[in-house]
Amino acid sequence: MTTSTPPSTPIRVLGISGSQRKGSYNTALLHAARELAPAGMEIEIADIAPLPMYDDDVRVAGFPPVVEALRTRMRAADALLLVSPEYNRSVPAILKNAIDWASRAPDQPFDGKPVAIMTASPGALGGIMANHHLRQILVFLNGQTVSGPEVAIGDAKAKFDEQGRLTHQPTRDFVAAHLAKLAALASRGR
Repeated sequence: MTTSTPPSTPIRVLGISGSQRKGSYNTALLHAARELAPAGMEIEIADIAPLPMYDDDVRVAGFPPVVEALRTRMRAADALLLVSPEYNRSVPAILKNAIDWASRAPDQPFDGKPVAIMTASPGALGGIMANHHLRQILVFLNGQTVSGPEVAIGDAKAKFDEQGRLTHQPTRDFVAAHLAKLAALASRGR
């Protein structure tokens, strides 16, 4: 039996939450992912709140510095982690806006990039439609999404404590396993 050893240089993951709400289960899930990341993986969190709304006239004149900074961070990452609530059976505008800015030529950072998607919701379905829409977007952008059972945490209120810590052990184990799949996908691309 062979054991896997962490890579000599860490797998750098850029995590983005699609929620700006204080007390967001999705932002709490992103922080839990940092805690549950496998050995050899580092998750950095990007704040997409400062991005202006996408405007192609602005893009043609030149990416705003805050947009170019996000695109640079995304390109430098070995993988991406998108964590999102579901709004009206889709992704929130703030996350779609970040994707729209980042996805424009030249050098759109999703092309061939390993991406894990996670969603959380107080509802029973756990944001699965946002998960599905993100997968549709990433297929078009040639992102390499982690396959297998999807992380869509339903009844989130029962799985996070009042401080926003993911406490439900089976869910913690599931998230950790999903991150291990992301690490394996990112390692193959190195």
